[in-house]
Amino acid sequence: MELTGKTVVVTGGARGVGRALAEAASDHGAAHIVVADRDFSAARQTARGLGAQAIAVDVASQDSVSALVEQVENEIAPIDLYCSNAGVVFPAELTDESAAASDEVWQKSWQVNVMSHVHAARALVPRMKARGGGAFLMTVSAAGLLNQIGNAPYGVSKYAALGFAENLAIMHGKDNIQVCALCPQGVQTDMIAGLDNSSVAVDGMVRPEDVAEAAFRGLEEGRFMILPHPQVQEHFKRKASDYDGWIGGMRRLKDRLDNIVGMTG
Repeated sequence: MELTGKTVVVTGGARGVGRALAEAASDHGAAHIVVADRDFSAARQTARGLGAQAIAVDVASQDSVSALVEQVENEIAPIDLYCSNAGVVFPAELTDESAAASDEVWQKSWQVNVMSHVHAARALVPRMKARGGGAFLMTVSAAGLLNQIGNAPYGVSKYAALGFAENLAIMHGKDNIQVCALCPQGVQTDMIAGLDNSSVAVDGMVRPEDVAEAAFRGLEEGRFMILPHPQVQEHFKRKASDYDGWIGGMRRLKDRLDNIVGMTG
């Protein structure tokens, strides 16, 4: 999909990767851009700089996502590209115990990192089918391919998010609905501030703007999997070819990170 003249919605659009996606959509010629975020004030500030529109949304709520879709389609234009970007991570939950996070953290991770994509598809797929197509860009994470050391709720929810994106792509390709899974590793955003010594930074941190450009390049090329960190593809290949060896390598990585944190903590 090319963005010229298109209507684009970006959730989590006020900051970080979401803001970069909205800015890149403008640079690529989108006709209408909607910056959707729980923080309406920040969304409005981002939108103002782009000549876009801001709408408040809670992606964990089906009613809120459905209302967002209704408002955009009734007041602006049919949605061509829905960037399901909003996500959540709880850095305070970093721990050596996989099951230590509270039920509240697990549930919030599930609602935002997985169900937000389901809510969007539930609201938009019937509309896109009826008018002959559309596109979803789902911000997943390299954690959806490689898990997340020290943060089980994040890693597990991102695996599920990737699984849903795959299913959506399989089931609705015949409906001319394009699905892209954006899977960056470390990105320089407030969301992962303070995690410079964690596994997210192993292959280096990239700018949100780099992630957005990779996303729209992949969208235009019709790719499902978009990897702003090319090393992730090699890691995933090793995992697929030797699962036990990959587990061993991840254990060694964890030990190395534990030593780094021990020296700096």
